[in-house]
Amino acid sequence: MTITVEGVVEKKGFGTGTWALVSAEQTYELKDAPPELQQSGKKAIVQGIIREDVMTLAMIGPVLQVESFQALS
Repeated sequence: MTITVEGVVEKKGFGTGTWALVSAEQTYELKDAPPELQQSGKKAIVQGIIREDVMTLAMIGPVLQVESFQALS
C-alpha cells in the first residue's frame, strides 16, 4: 500500500550515511531516493511503500521505498 508523508530530508551519519525523511510523527529511512531528493533540509512530500522485508544498518525507522516526491518551498 502506498503512503504519503510530508517532512524534511536529513542525512543521518550511521555507517556510510543514509537519507531520512523526518515527519512530525515518524522518521523514515529512504530507499531508492533519487539524487534530486538527497538534499539535507529539503522539505518534501514523498509517496512510497513501507518495506517490512528490508533490514538496514541504520535502523532509524521504517524503510520507505520512494516511488515519487514533490519538493516544497
